[in-house]
Amino acid sequence: MEFKELVKERYSCKKYDGTQITDEQLQCILEAGRLAPTAKNLQEQHIYVMQSEEALALIDEVTPCRYGAPTVLVVAFNADNVFVYPGGQRDSGVEDASIVATHLMLAAKDVGVESCWINFFDPAEVKEKMALPENEEVLMLLDLGYAAEGAGPLPNHDSRKPLEDTVTYR
Repeated sequence: MEFKELVKERYSCKKYDGTQITDEQLQCILEAGRLAPTAKNLQEQHIYVMQSEEALALIDEVTPCRYGAPTVLVVAFNADNVFVYPGGQRDSGVEDASIVATHLMLAAKDVGVESCWINFFDPAEVKEKMALPENEEVLMLLDLGYAAEGAGPLPNHDSRKPLEDTVTYR
């Protein structure tokens, strides 16, 4: 799929048919995340693939937003392995993990898998329930699967501000 078409057609799927994605599709998605750029190429991301009944039950405990997806990726990052910006006020952890997550999401669409970026959860609760290492921070959850019949973009999906409202040239 051409990139321009891919970014236009991708939407947040909120109703999955429950059919598991193929291992080949999953590997393509994960590889896209692995190839994502990170500050100083630190590659501090860690992706947890949640597919077992037990793992999905854990996801259902922390968010109502799985929507029947058979696979959920938990995107985390090693907070001890980030680039600290000059001034020491910010670091690259959230932005790097966001770039990785975006690559995962777009790669999913490219291989015929729908997705939904989930941020309706308490990261500390996910970290605790998954018994993640102390140095890892959870950024987001990414539902993956095939859209159920009748699923589709929200009515406002194609509503976008004009470019001149979001871009300033100086």
